[in-house]
Amino acid sequence: MDMYQRYSRNLPALSRQEQELLHKKRVLVAGCGGLGGYITENLLRLGIGHITAVDGDSFDVSNLNRQLLATEATIGKSKAEAAKERAALVNPSVEFMAIGKYITPENAADTIAGHNIVIDALDSASARLLLEDACAQADIPLIHGAVCGWCCQYGVSMPGSGLLHRIYSGAVPKDNGVLPFVPPFCAALQCAAAARLLTGRQLPAGRLYMYDLRSMEFSVIDL
Repeated sequence: MDMYQRYSRNLPALSRQEQELLHKKRVLVAGCGGLGGYITENLLRLGIGHITAVDGDSFDVSNLNRQLLATEATIGKSKAEAAKERAALVNPSVEFMAIGKYITPENAADTIAGHNIVIDALDSASARLLLEDACAQADIPLIHGAVCGWCCQYGVSMPGSGLLHRIYSGAVPKDNGVLPFVPPFCAALQCAAAARLLTGRQLPAGRLYMYDLRSMEFSVIDL
């Protein structure tokens, strides 16, 4: 399929030069659950040339309410492998690597090496801080996202900014579940930020954007 035919509806919101640039980029998605499934879906349709999806977990029944890749057929299946299978259906022209492991202090540096950006779709503060440290060492921007109940937050951690260390310096709120429409909303914000970074557009950093979909209000915290 011709590249411009596939991505014709991305134009002119993206220029042809920007679309070609995205095809040369490499993005790592850390986590393939509620956020990660929608993030990879958006990146596939956006036209990122290489996507690496990393997750050591498998689907269970509790994932069915909010995770794009969770279906009756994928219960018990590796989340990373399910993401790869979805990629083959949506956009086989994308080079897609599935890594069915958790990111650890031992493998973090090698896992993220060679990528232009990393997108955080993890579900624990400790894992996020580990990922931010690895990205800082590798000089790779990290796009953070988190969801809880009706709410979500996202922000861009540029190398050395320590954004997530400031966010998670205190007590971490207890998980109160997640409604099905919250992860795709947050994933869209993260992917919009990724598109801007990868095409060289200006993007405010050092800010945490917080959205409450119950009250339809949002706030910005300058960190």
